[in-house]
Amino acid sequence: MSQNSMRLGWSREEVDQRLHNIMINIHSNCANTAKEYGQEGNYVLGANIAGFTKVADAMIDQGVL
Repeated sequence: MSQNSMRLGWSREEVDQRLHNIMINIHSNCANTAKEYGQEGNYVLGANIAGFTKVADAMIDQGVL
């Protein structure tokens, strides 16, 4: 998103590195959330809870809830 909105140009290598880092963070977040809820290794549960929490936190931050 920021590449287009900020009119930045990134090399192919930089795009690949940024995407790689994003995917590592997503994996860690899913794995850690699943473990936190007693379901270590359950990536579907971890992703669902982490996604729900992220949306809920954003709604609270904006005063919706």
